[in-house]
Amino acid sequence: MGRKVGIWLDRRKAVIVSIAERVTARAIITSDMDHYVLHSTIVPGDSSPEYLRDRRYWNHLGEYYDKIIAHIRGAEEIQIFGPEEAKYELQKHLEDAGLTLQIVSVEDAGKMSDLQINTKVEKRFPSRSQFDIF
Repeated sequence: MGRKVGIWLDRRKAVIVSIAERVTARAIITSDMDHYVLHSTIVPGDSSPEYLRDRRYWNHLGEYYDKIIAHIRGAEEIQIFGPEEAKYELQKHLEDAGLTLQIVSVEDAGKMSDLQINTKVEKRFPSRSQFDIF
């Protein structure tokens, strides 16, 4: 069985649950986005300070998604879930990284505890014992 990965994320934190060979591991990656503010009313191409802050915001968010991708690269299947837009932004980055075929689901999910995240991933990717018959 190859490695299966479930990711709950928002723009501040990603909780990654990996399942491989009946072993479950959890990792947390943070974006440190607390000090960034997005000024969405600014016209792109403007050289105003707000535009520059927006560009830094999106660049920093891209680096966050790149860290997540580096951590999950090699996964056979990827489940993405979470609130808001972060899950779709990560999906786009995964597609750009050539990992489209590994994405098995993108789902809405609100705030979840670590136990709820683990349970959701384990339901999606149940580990089979050596005695299971297919």
